[in-house]
Amino acid sequence: MTKFIVKGGKELHGEIRLAGAKAEAPKLMIASLLTDEPVRLDNFPKIGDTDITRELCERIGSKFSVKNGSATLTTPSLKNSRVLELSRRNRIPILALGPLLARTGEAEVPILGGDKIGPRPVDLHLQALRALGAEIEITASSFRAKAPKGLRGALIELGFPSVGATENTILAAVLAKGKTVLKNAALGPEIIGLIKMLQKMGAIIELAPPRTITIEGVSRLRGTRHRILPDRNEAVSFACLAIATGGDILIRGAVQEHLITFLNTLRRIGADYEVLPEGIRFRRMNNLRVTDIETATHPGFMTDWQQPFAVLLTQADGASTIHETIYEDRFGYVADLNAMGASIEISDMCPSGRSCRFSGGHSKHVAKISGPSKLRGGKLAVRDLRSGMVDVIAALVAEGESLIEGVEEIDRGYERIDERLRKLGAEIKRI
Repeated sequence: MTKFIVKGGKELHGEIRLAGAKAEAPKLMIASLLTDEPVRLDNFPKIGDTDITRELCERIGSKFSVKNGSATLTTPSLKNSRVLELSRRNRIPILALGPLLARTGEAEVPILGGDKIGPRPVDLHLQALRALGAEIEITASSFRAKAPKGLRGALIELGFPSVGATENTILAAVLAKGKTVLKNAALGPEIIGLIKMLQKMGAIIELAPPRTITIEGVSRLRGTRHRILPDRNEAVSFACLAIATGGDILIRGAVQEHLITFLNTLRRIGADYEVLPEGIRFRRMNNLRVTDIETATHPGFMTDWQQPFAVLLTQADGASTIHETIYEDRFGYVADLNAMGASIEISDMCPSGRSCRFSGGHSKHVAKISGPSKLRGGKLAVRDLRSGMVDVIAALVAEGESLIEGVEEIDRGYERIDERLRKLGAEIKRI
């Protein structure tokens, strides 16, 4: 098991460049399966999730190479439409069902895994694929699908604007016969990036309000070259790190339009930032103020942003709340922060007047954070990717030394995180 030893209590200063987006890169790799021509992906991140997606694509029949920060995938033929096991698990394999069905008429992929943050039902994925003509069987370890009459366009309305179900529908519909209208779709920057790449490959995809994507199926797609977006979740993590440590960090590649809700929330708590041509500079000028946050689908405050922001709120003067409305079990990191000296209470009660789809249940989806709290080092075990980054940020804020176990989970989404943080002055060692 890989571990980090972190000595905290130092202000961090300097520059850090964002890697390619974890939330986009694996999906673009899967999209490359839709053509027999080469697809080149620039700004390619070397992270755990792209490693496992590479393994999946190679087992299907892709040839893969990386050079000078760009990856090229070529899948002249699909040698294997049934992939039953992978060396590691993530949530990507289910997205391969559409491309496999489109090119071979059958597919089988392993049951998805990924972050340990509670149930992530795939019913929306399966409903969409069935609407497109797929026959799907769920076994103990896999999703097995076939489309004996081929995939065909359909009217699909998602019960929730799920990112994964939106991506799955798009990937399946681009080569389907006829027109697909997807309503209540997710429309984050990474999905727009996927649409842009598919359009360059020859797809016909249109956007319309409210949250509607229309896909006109085409007979074939061609290869292309596309640049992966900078990772906006990395940007938020590094911004919170700069402010929580009282430092000053320029995040190269950070895109203002991807972070508007986050930047507004920073201003509310009294933090400062400066938008520059090369990125965004973050620093802390005054004491931090409290705020109330409610997570939402894009363009709202992302669920992946609340964890690092919670560390900031432990340093604010007074009581703040985080109302998590996307996942019902995403406060596992609270135990770590409380053990380090934070004062956080979690509850299953929605804030007054702000009920959500978890109201009346028993999921602990609201956190009350009282501060400021003096954090101290401790022994931590990574629960999932985002809470693992909370552990790193908190350890760098805290006085004394921390031991963080299970950092392989952090490596799934953050490229060479320890090396990059050391360039900011962090004392962090991998063992």
